[in-house]
Amino acid sequence: QVQLVESGGGLVQAGGSLRLSCLASGSILSINPVGWYRQAPGKQRELVASITGGGVPDYADAVKNRFTISRDNAKNTIYLRMNSLKPEDTAVYHCNAVRPAPYLPWGQGTQVTVSS
Repeated sequence: QVQLVESGGGLVQAGGSLRLSCLASGSILSINPVGWYRQAPGKQRELVASITGGGVPDYADAVKNRFTISRDNAKNTIYLRMNSLKPEDTAVYHCNAVRPAPYLPWGQGTQVTVSS
C-alpha cells in the first residue's frame, strides 16, 4: 500500500508563504483525486484542496485564491503552495485520497504555524 510522507511545514508570520510536499512511496496515478487536509487543535479534519488526475483543482472557500494545489505524477508528489497565510491556517496538514474517502494510511503530517 502507498505510504505518504508530508514535509515543508514550519513557523511563518501572517502574510507569509510556504510550500508543502507530499511524497508517495508508489505511483499516485490511481489516486484520483488526491487532496490536502488539515486539522487544527480541537477541530475536525477538513479537506482544503484537491486535484484530479487530469490536474483540475478544487478548493475550500477558506483557502480559495490563496492556496494552489499541484501534482507531479512522475515524481509521485503532491504540492500545496500557500500564500497570504493567516493565523487560522495553523494546523497539521496531511495529504490523502479524496474519494470515496481518504483510504490511504495517514502520514505523520506537517505542522504549519502562522503567527499574528
